[in-house]
Amino acid sequence: MSTDRPAALAAPVPAPRGTPGRPPAAPSGPGPRRGFLAKAFGVTAVLSAAGSGLGLLRDLLLARYFGANQGTDAFLVAWTVPETAAPLLIEDAMSFLMVPAFALALVLREEDPDAPDPVRQLVHATLPWLLLALSGLALAAALGAPQLVGLLAPGLPDPGLAVTCTRITAVTVLPFGVTGYLAAALRAHHRFTAPAGIYVVYNLGILAVLLVLHAHLGVRSAALGVAAGSLLMAGLLVGPFLRRLRQGAPGTGTGTGRARRARKALVLMPLTLLPVGAFTLTRQAQVFVERYLGSALPPGTISHLNYAAKVSQLAMTAGILICTVTFPLVARALAAGDLATARERVEKDLGQAAAVVLLGTAFLMACAPSVVSLLFERGAFGPRDTAATADVIRVYSFGLPAQALIGVMIRPYFSLRPVVRRADDPRTDDGRRRLLDWYPAGAMMLGLGVTVGTGLLATPGFGALGLAAGNAAGITATAALLLRGLVLRGIPLRLHRVLGGHGRLVAAAAGATVLGTAAAGLAADPLVSTLLGGLTVALAFAALGTGLGAREVRGPVLAAARFLYSPTLAEEGKRPDGH
Repeated sequence: MSTDRPAALAAPVPAPRGTPGRPPAAPSGPGPRRGFLAKAFGVTAVLSAAGSGLGLLRDLLLARYFGANQGTDAFLVAWTVPETAAPLLIEDAMSFLMVPAFALALVLREEDPDAPDPVRQLVHATLPWLLLALSGLALAAALGAPQLVGLLAPGLPDPGLAVTCTRITAVTVLPFGVTGYLAAALRAHHRFTAPAGIYVVYNLGILAVLLVLHAHLGVRSAALGVAAGSLLMAGLLVGPFLRRLRQGAPGTGTGTGRARRARKALVLMPLTLLPVGAFTLTRQAQVFVERYLGSALPPGTISHLNYAAKVSQLAMTAGILICTVTFPLVARALAAGDLATARERVEKDLGQAAAVVLLGTAFLMACAPSVVSLLFERGAFGPRDTAATADVIRVYSFGLPAQALIGVMIRPYFSLRPVVRRADDPRTDDGRRRLLDWYPAGAMMLGLGVTVGTGLLATPGFGALGLAAGNAAGITATAALLLRGLVLRGIPLRLHRVLGGHGRLVAAAAGATVLGTAAAGLAADPLVSTLLGGLTVALAFAALGTGLGAREVRGPVLAAARFLYSPTLAEEGKRPDGH
């Protein structure tokens, strides 16, 4: 593999190439069977739910041991380092860059099995530089901890504690980056189990350290747990990655053929890192805005925002799981030039993610007080903390659908411009295509402007609720811009179909919220209130979505009805009278 100036993607995605004497590969193949997708989603959902559950337990212990005070505020400022590194190096930027890159390498391997393995070429060209860069970033974050704390939260009453915790959490940068790289490679190979388990071992590491050392080290124990958990994440993926890499080692073809046609199949395009990194950092800057403005509010405000965000994002995470599984399929289709398959998959993902997130949003809006009371109200976390956190959750929830849609749309957007290209790709660069590379970062910057403006205007009168409102308004503006940007990028979404489906889902969620709120108010006990409200929201959303013709709701409801009633009908058909 070599490096050169990046070549922009031509408007039409090129058809897949064959090698001399070999017919070209099919555009994207038949694709994985439905059973494969269901199994992959099931494994990912179960392990992700386990990781989220352990993360919730982690937050419960933080609330129980330390409450919401200046100590937890100091830790949460330090938490900004792993909170920024995780989306940049695990969930977003690294995935956006490396899943399409490995997908293209796998397409090239299939087109010419006798050539040197493009996957190994990709690893040799990228991994050493990545390790060097991550080590430098981790060292810089540790040495610059005082400046980071002063920049992020200048109003903290105890900056020394935040500096100490920041230096500890700076360790996470290196293992987070390794984890994201290895997870992208495994997912591109359609291996989802180990990547789905990374947050299980991460949170187990945090919990173990927190349980053992909280009485001796206070919130510093949480920072140490974060560092230990990050090392466990990377360790979990090393073995599966090496096994997949060995399977593609030279030797599957004839030795003379490999020697005769040794060539560079892929060309590295390092400049594509810049717009992806800019987008991810700008997206994460919403958290920076909250930390900065929240540090001037009463002690505990940052903690209330953090607990509310953690609970709210559970609904968004459920929706994002869908495109976590389907993203390698979209990337493979785009690498092979199959735009039709990619469009169908993206439209389905947008609808399915919206349905899942809107159902979760309706539940949170209806049951926020009882959910927070049930989860957090114990130990140092009192009723006033419950009321404040529940109010923030309800405001945050307005932005959850947009958060999920951005997660779906940005993956195919960056897949059209991966970090590598074919060595024999004749395409040339032009200004318009380079400008489109930066469109997501520009859209996110405009959304961040909405967040900052709304926060500055609303915080003096509404406190934490003003910050939450700014977050929701900014991310919604960004989602609207990205929906248009995906069409400009070259994926011809049928916007009338997408927006019409989302409108029906929003109407169903609004009705379910009203009915669920009324049901949740019938009981004073938090558990009973949550169960009543949740059951009402689920039934109302299913009924309203089916009645309004939302395909993402109507299909599962009718499938469930057939499953429940078909055995009964079959038994009736066996009766002697034939009725």
